[in-house]
Amino acid sequence: MKFRLPNCERGAHSLRAKLTLANLALLSLGIVMATAVSLMGMRHYLLAQVDAELTKSRDSLSSSQLTMRQINVLSSLAGIGDRLVPQQQPGSPKPDTVFAAVDRQGKVLTIAGYAPTAAQRALADAFGDPARLTKNRTPRDISLRGDSYRATGTRLTDGTYILIAASTGALHHGMAKALKLDLTFGSLLLVLLATLTMVSVRRRLRPLEDMVETSTAIAEGDLTRRVPSSHHPTQEVEQLRLALNSMLHQVESAYRTRERTAAQLRRFVADASHELRTPLSAIRGYLQLYDKGMLTEPDERRRAWDRMNAEADRMGRLVDELLTLARLDQRPELRFRNVDLSRLVRDAAEDLRVQQPERPVTVGADGSLLVRADESGLRQILGNLVTNVRTHTPADVPVRLGLEREDGVVRLCVADEGPGLEQDDAARMFDRFFRAGGGAGSGLGLAIVQGVVQAHGGDVAVRTAPGEGLAVTVTLPTRAPVPS
Repeated sequence: MKFRLPNCERGAHSLRAKLTLANLALLSLGIVMATAVSLMGMRHYLLAQVDAELTKSRDSLSSSQLTMRQINVLSSLAGIGDRLVPQQQPGSPKPDTVFAAVDRQGKVLTIAGYAPTAAQRALADAFGDPARLTKNRTPRDISLRGDSYRATGTRLTDGTYILIAASTGALHHGMAKALKLDLTFGSLLLVLLATLTMVSVRRRLRPLEDMVETSTAIAEGDLTRRVPSSHHPTQEVEQLRLALNSMLHQVESAYRTRERTAAQLRRFVADASHELRTPLSAIRGYLQLYDKGMLTEPDERRRAWDRMNAEADRMGRLVDELLTLARLDQRPELRFRNVDLSRLVRDAAEDLRVQQPERPVTVGADGSLLVRADESGLRQILGNLVTNVRTHTPADVPVRLGLEREDGVVRLCVADEGPGLEQDDAARMFDRFFRAGGGAGSGLGLAIVQGVVQAHGGDVAVRTAPGEGLAVTVTLPTRAPVPS
């Protein structure tokens, strides 16, 4: 059954869409705020200019100390009545500035003989009480027949009020055009940003898409896949890629180790069952012969008894070796103390001479060489190596046991001049139950040697070739290993 990870590339809920929408939302907010600030600044500046003109006109009238009668006379003499009181014709444009003279009751007065216009009446009606207007020195907004104006007023020496209003229609028209222009350019900016964001996000998120593809391939069984490096990686994405590749390497290693361990366990159980079945079958066979009364002669019964004892001893040794390997797999606590390895080497050589007097044995372990190790473990290493030589080589083949110290380590070498091994057999000689050419022994001796050496924090190596003998070199630290 194939496993497929969900596609995170498309859709409104994808990271790409969310980043694009977030950028657009932020830019939209920025455009709105910038437009609002610019329009408010523009309005404040233009209104300040209008208010300055109105205030200047009002202050000029106030400081002139004129009366309404003097204004009418001066207007008639100077011919400026048409400018103060423009006559509105039907369909003519609305005036930008409106002047109106009102009495204390708010009634519109004539100026230079011209009757009040509709704009002047509307201005007087918009103010209501002119006295209240003149007290406020700041112009204010009013509406004259639906149009926006800024207006102020002043009081003449005869008690007449002069009202002045300036149109703000051009101001609002300019602000409307500026708003349309800002919105047009803002929309173009949003479209441009959306396009650039999608392109940039796609390029930046490509490593994440590679991670999704790699994870999908691994979920489908391809444990060798890794996330490739992008051409322009960001620091965070590159760190994530490296961490993910490291994790995938660990997962692959753990999976391979588990598979290899499971295969070794199955092979170990099969080999152990086979090795135990052989002596059990022999013992069962002799017991059946004895039960059926087929062992009538004393010599036959003695031979059967000796064979059963031998098979029982063989089975006992096999069980002991299996227990030793099991304890080594559990990493037991060894009893480290100072051990004279030279003495152990000489003892092993003497044992071999007693067992095989005709074998030439050379020992290169003079004096004393102390190591921090477990003595029983070292004896087991030497015993198994010597037993391997005694079992698999002719009795007249020379053997050399050498010992040397170098760079804080001790090297123990057991070398023979026997037939040697092929490279394929040499690569498997530390496997459990492996016997080159189906020879004698249980096939656990060298596996125990490797386990004990590794428990001491050391290493074991082999040098061999067909016809060149076999040399096993054990390298041990002179100090006890630090527990992990």
